[in-house]
Amino acid sequence: MVIVLDEKLPPPPPYQPADPSPRTSPQPPPFNRGPQPRATFADLPPHILLHIVHSCFPSSLGGPSSGLFRPTGGVVSDSDGGAVEQARKVLYWMAVCLRLVNRQMYTACMNVLRSTYLPSYTSMVRPPYTSDPFPMSASSDPGPNGSPLNSIQRETAVLDLYLSAKAREDLWLDDTELHLEREETFKDLFDLNQPRARIEDLVRYYGARSGVISSFTPNPSSPTSPTDPSSASASHSSHPPSPSGSSAPPQPSNPGIPFSSLSISFSPRRVALLYASSSQPGRKRTIAEADRARDEKLEHVAKRLVKILERERERKGMLGG
Repeated sequence: MVIVLDEKLPPPPPYQPADPSPRTSPQPPPFNRGPQPRATFADLPPHILLHIVHSCFPSSLGGPSSGLFRPTGGVVSDSDGGAVEQARKVLYWMAVCLRLVNRQMYTACMNVLRSTYLPSYTSMVRPPYTSDPFPMSASSDPGPNGSPLNSIQRETAVLDLYLSAKAREDLWLDDTELHLEREETFKDLFDLNQPRARIEDLVRYYGARSGVISSFTPNPSSPTSPTDPSSASASHSSHPPSPSGSSAPPQPSNPGIPFSSLSISFSPRRVALLYASSSQPGRKRTIAEADRARDEKLEHVAKRLVKILERERERKGMLGG
């Protein structure tokens, strides 16, 4: 018994003529998706890029994450000496070449470089100074025209300067026995740059906790962006009353002085907090100043500077209180 169905199926798609150049010929339906963008090296996931960077090191050392390799210091056997020198060359190549390829490769290389040179950097911090180059709580604040790779932590830039110079010094030391590392190579870095950047980070931390400093870059077009600390009190009292007699709606309180406009002037006996106004680029003025002992902890100096800002806020109404 044969059952005849009235329903008709759609005809198959027509065949396409053969073309000697299959790259330019359209694919037969339903697979005609058009040209696809060519994948680049930057399209790789971050963990794949990090694995590629780690694979550049000699396999006998297990890479920088294994803990068997340090850029300087430690005792290695003669069989591993060549691998250590090769690893230092790889670190120098990463610092001057590989990390400049693109943004993704920069992130992967800096992850390896910073973690490798951090123990050496920390050992050179002069007591009683403290160090915290990239804490977990510090977020990136690129600002309106900045890069998302920039960290709000000022000491991170000091660590980056150190690892760049240290990678070069280690390479020269391996290339020739006549090269001697000078003691003053990193003297300015740890006598001036490191404590100055550390105080700036501490001032940001204590100031943000008390509300006198804002950790985020203000938007110039925003009506609630922070203003000059000396003129903030006048701006809050200069609003004329409305014609109806009712007061104008209260404006949001000023979140504080933007940290991006603050810097530190550091000397062995005195520390000053400088403010750079956006209306006068290139000019800075002192808004807080404190004396310090030569061996005084940086945390104590930062707290005194923040206390001065708090007193100025209470006296001038810096935050519109």
